[in-house]
Amino acid sequence: MAELEDPIVMAKLIDFLSCLLQRVAESNDRSLSVHLQPHKISAFHGLTRPTISIQSYLDRILKYANCSPCCFVIAYVYLDRFVQRQPSFPINSFNVHRLLITSVLIAAKFMDDTCYNNAYYAKVGGISTIEMNFLEVDFLFGLGFRLNVTPTTFHSYYSYLQRQMLLLQPPLMSAASSKSELLSSARALKSHFCFDEDEASLTKQQLAAV
Repeated sequence: MAELEDPIVMAKLIDFLSCLLQRVAESNDRSLSVHLQPHKISAFHGLTRPTISIQSYLDRILKYANCSPCCFVIAYVYLDRFVQRQPSFPINSFNVHRLLITSVLIAAKFMDDTCYNNAYYAKVGGISTIEMNFLEVDFLFGLGFRLNVTPTTFHSYYSYLQRQMLLLQPPLMSAASSKSELLSSARALKSHFCFDEDEASLTKQQLAAV
């Protein structure tokens, strides 16, 4: 989409995605520690929480990946599909960074005519090339190799993001109301919204056990 080429629009999109993912990860962290519900430990799960914030990590990917802006929306679609297929796999602070770099890598490979190789993305993401290769394969199988995103689906996801960003923009909302709206979105998401791609309608369903 042409408007995604605007650096200001992309900066707002990255800010919102990072803030939302941070809320989702923190919410799932708390739920897992309090309720001790069973959850899947995968190759994406780090032994410790990365020291780099989700915001800084996404900013780094945006700066160095040089992929088309739409890849970040596509990556969001992929994350949603990935978690939907694996309800015992909640996005949390131990796996969100690896999920992000992998989803953007796969989106760039599928959408862009040219893109950097896995070794380059591994450096951007702060992991080894071997790990990047393994995560890519694991993510593809997790998606069921379902990579195609129709224009209708893309617009459904992007429209949702646009609406949320507008709701959080001052002066439409006070700082307190803005925070409340974001927390509400995070609680509804838990591990992302699920979109009915056949009907192109947004349906709020929990995707991950929390």
